Amino acid sequence: MSGIDVGHGGAISVDPDELRQLAGRMDAAALRHDEAARALRTAYQRIVDTPGLSALVDTVALWGLCQRSSVLHGECVDAAASTRLMADTYEYVELLIEARARGFGAVGDEARAGMRRLEESDPRIPDLARGLIERWEDERFAGLITQVPLGGLLGPVGIVPALVGAGSRLGVIPRGSRLRGVAEPVTVTPVKTATPSAAPSGLAGALSRIPEKRGAQVAVEKYSFAGGAAKYVVYVKGTQTFAPGDMGGPDPWDMKSNSQLYLGQTSASYEATLAAVEAAGARPGDEVRIVAHSQGGMVASHVAMQSEYDVPLVVTAGSPVDPTLDEDQTLVALGYTDDPVRALAGGGSPAGTGSRDSVVVTAEHSPGFAWGDFGEPHLLAAYVDLAEDADAAADPRIESVERLWDDLDDAAVIERTEYRAERTAR
Repeated sequence: MSGIDVGHGGAISVDPDELRQLAGRMDAAALRHDEAARALRTAYQRIVDTPGLSALVDTVALWGLCQRSSVLHGECVDAAASTRLMADTYEYVELLIEARARGFGAVGDEARAGMRRLEESDPRIPDLARGLIERWEDERFAGLITQVPLGGLLGPVGIVPALVGAGSRLGVIPRGSRLRGVAEPVTVTPVKTATPSAAPSGLAGALSRIPEKRGAQVAVEKYSFAGGAAKYVVYVKGTQTFAPGDMGGPDPWDMKSNSQLYLGQTSASYEATLAAVEAAGARPGDEVRIVAHSQGGMVASHVAMQSEYDVPLVVTAGSPVDPTLDEDQTLVALGYTDDPVRALAGGGSPAGTGSRDSVVVTAEHSPGFAWGDFGEPHLLAAYVDLAEDADAAADPRIESVERLWDDLDDAAVIERTEYRAERTAR
């Protein structure tokens, strides 16, 4: 595995407001360097003007300090200006994505007005923004390009999903989207119960709670607190059967549900997940956090965007789509750059998504190519490995996400139920 990369996703690596705050600190540093330079110049002048004093002081070194302080002042001024320019450029990208997504309604018009304001403040900004997006587009499928053995014979296996996701724009679920149609009816049956001693610890700990063995596709943990309040964590599996004969078979986690969800249609797996959450006791408005792999990532995205539950946190691994979450929702998306299924997300949104705490963790699973590697980057076990590396990275962004689990440890009772879902005849 190559080294991991932790960011906010898309072409915007940091929040524009954070950059502006950094520029403000640079301005303060520039002011202090300027004050130091003036004080040193005054001291130097007094020393050389006082007969005999120069012999007691190294005036050459003193003048060198004066010059260095002046240089540092200029460097800080330039760095602050460049940082503000990048902040404006990142904001321009955000507004550009918003304008494209919203069309010509009031919100889209407001975004375009913001773009014009930034263009008028500095004519370099549009070109810089285009450069950011182009670089992101060039780099988002980096790992797949290496998966081209035998003179390119298998190249399309990796790159075609990426092109499908990028070209169709199906890899990013637009704000306000709702699944269409009606799925086949399902039955949901509890098959296993447990009483965990604590909430998940770290990203790897959360992914490891996704049901492993066949027989259950969804697990729901109910955290009951003193006073009667309850919160829930839902764990959703990935695709369980790939056989063409199972298109619409008894297991809702099949290729039929995959294609339905990717095309924005209601699937039996989505309905089964909601039924499991309800069976565990959750009611509209209750807080529900979701951890999901592969197809489960599509289910989780739509639950977060359109269900009646309060979904503050979504963790996905190898999801073929990215949701467009609100600013009070946090997305943690883990993806191998050489995972063809993850590539269906088309690189995600150039503007990122969710709260400021949202993070995208990426790495190349198998640099180069070996026959035994094909498909391995998409396995849940491979994503647990990536999550372990992220947990061990001591990155403050990962640490801030891990704190989102802390309140669950105050629960008086934790109950876990695993559910088996099946399609039923109408």
